[in-house]
Amino acid sequence: MSPTRRNFLTGAVAAAAAGALGACGQRETAVPPQPQSTLMENGDDWDDVRAQFSLSPDYIHMCALYVASHPKPVRDAIERYRHELDANPVAYLVRENRRRVNDALAAAAAYLGVPDQNDIALTDSTTMGLGLVYNGLRLAAGEEILTTAQDYYATHEALRLAALRKGIIVRQVPLYDDIATVSAEQITERLVQAVSPKTRALALTWVHSGTGLKLPVRRIADAIAGINASREERDHVLLCLDGVHGFGVEDATMADLGCDFFIAGCHKWLFGPRGTGLVWGSERGWQAVLATVPSFLDDGTRIAWVAGTDVTGRTNGRRMSPGGFKPFEHQWALTEAFAMHQQIGKSRIAARTHDLASQLKEGLTRMPRIALRTPRAENLSAGIVCFEIEGMNPYAAVRRLRAQHIIATVTPYAARYVRLGPSMRNSPAEVDAVLRELRALV
Repeated sequence: MSPTRRNFLTGAVAAAAAGALGACGQRETAVPPQPQSTLMENGDDWDDVRAQFSLSPDYIHMCALYVASHPKPVRDAIERYRHELDANPVAYLVRENRRRVNDALAAAAAYLGVPDQNDIALTDSTTMGLGLVYNGLRLAAGEEILTTAQDYYATHEALRLAALRKGIIVRQVPLYDDIATVSAEQITERLVQAVSPKTRALALTWVHSGTGLKLPVRRIADAIAGINASREERDHVLLCLDGVHGFGVEDATMADLGCDFFIAGCHKWLFGPRGTGLVWGSERGWQAVLATVPSFLDDGTRIAWVAGTDVTGRTNGRRMSPGGFKPFEHQWALTEAFAMHQQIGKSRIAARTHDLASQLKEGLTRMPRIALRTPRAENLSAGIVCFEIEGMNPYAAVRRLRAQHIIATVTPYAARYVRLGPSMRNSPAEVDAVLRELRALV
């Protein structure tokens, strides 16, 4: 890509982030970004997207599911903010923090498709968000949270700790017996049948990092709505979703999903600043939780503290956002990460990621000794692709791929699989190269 083209691209992203999202400090309504141009305005030139990353060209990076390499707009924003903070930290922080946090919240609200940025909490990671939500739920001893046997450690451990503190019940249900025959109907039916009169929350993961399975969240949400229709409001079941491996991949809004809490880190598929995350909550969701960590973003609690009066009003995203001093330059640069995705286009990113994952899955299914552990259907999968190689330890397979300059990972579950995560940074040629190396292994 020419220097002129590169300067145009990065300038367009920065302009959309800084100008369209605004520095007005609005707190009630998100202002959707209005980019004047797109990164790929001349067609699907994904090389332009790849050029925004400083990834080593010596490797094929199939690991978007793990931790982000900052794209140029995010890198530049972090460095710009860091320079100003280092030069005059107190004056710059006092002057800029609220405005730039509001910009980040507005960008997040526009991306999620929600009207009120105050319904979004800023966190450090998915894990922090899970802990805040499950520890904060207003549940009585003996009430129940239902989750799945296939969920990740962070969900299971957050629920275990909440149960110890509150005396609540945590129950797991297996979503399927064999992932090769899993279906949206089966998943939904098993969850609905497992809901008991004591169930007050359903703790799920949108895309499972251990298999790549994507849950039919809208179908599940509709089924839960049917259960809630016959219950008193205080007994409603909340749908809580770890969404990190769909966030930045799928073209979906919160209305599309229908959940009560959406919890995600921003430093994976979104390619946002490392150490950032968010929690979005519905009206019903926020009414059902209490914050755990004092917030520096909620004016109501601070005013009550100064005045010596009681804190009033329900929890919201600002009140749930953990306070304290942070790597502010990373939190502020969330604005640029969202702007970049909006300029490329959520639907384009979703289509690109699914195309690459499908290409990878199709190639794997034609290889002897390889067993695919990710559903091939697009409605049941996203960007993560997991598989086993007969007779080969997955760690050995990952090491051999690394020796061929291909970055893969092993699933951190009891069932260990080789895991690849093609993303918008990758190309069909890279997928073909990975498949060639895997053929050589088997």
